Amino acid sequence: MSLKRHVPNFITILNLLCGAIATIFAVQGNLIMSALFVALGIFFDFFDGLAARALNVKSEIGLQLDSLADMITSGLVPGIVMYQLLVRALPGTVKPVSNWTDSGSWWEWDFPTLALVGLLIAAASGYRLAKFNIDDRQTDSFIGLPTPANALLILSLPLIMAFQPTPWAVELILNEWFLIGLTLVSCYMLNAEIPLFALKFSDWSFKVNKLRYFFLGFCLLMLILLQFIAIPLIIISYVILSIIFPGKKGDLEPSES
Repeated sequence: MSLKRHVPNFITILNLLCGAIATIFAVQGNLIMSALFVALGIFFDFFDGLAARALNVKSEIGLQLDSLADMITSGLVPGIVMYQLLVRALPGTVKPVSNWTDSGSWWEWDFPTLALVGLLIAAASGYRLAKFNIDDRQTDSFIGLPTPANALLILSLPLIMAFQPTPWAVELILNEWFLIGLTLVSCYMLNAEIPLFALKFSDWSFKVNKLRYFFLGFCLLMLILLQFIAIPLIIISYVILSIIFPGKKGDLEPSES
């Protein structure tokens, strides 16, 4: 049995491990390290599909494994991060976690209940990934916002607060109604019947991939000029460009990467 058929799955497992580490950091409230490992996981998520196409190896287990890894890295982690942002934004002081061995403490919680709204992102991501696995329409284009793009959108918020803490940006991000609204929009966009082009290359020709090359150049320019604030603008631009230039079906292996 050739070892090359296992290369894409190994890369996918690296994505899954990055998501598991990011989850630990997110639960601890270290949203910067969580964002770093999500970004690393998405990097692996992109290259597992690229490796599968380059090595011409396709498998059903690879498709399922890819979605399971995405559920952690690009579904669960953004949900926890949104929960943590809502905990910070909602009025009131969060108490220290009670000792679970204390009498009666197992049914108590010391966080704003409304913050759990953020976990809707994890639920919507799971639903999207389940639909994706049985949807034969999504080959070299997507229907609805891919989970990695949505994860980058959510994870950009703590990065903006940490590295570009302009007063208007911090005030907006720590507004509980903005966060709840963004959560609901995120859940809708993940499962919306909106065709979006994918950054998948069947070949490297400019004629076939001119929209992809233009978008990648636009992303690079925006990141240089605006840094982390560019990420939400890039995601919005991605949706707008996709609506103007809807993706066409092709013969590539389905993958959320």
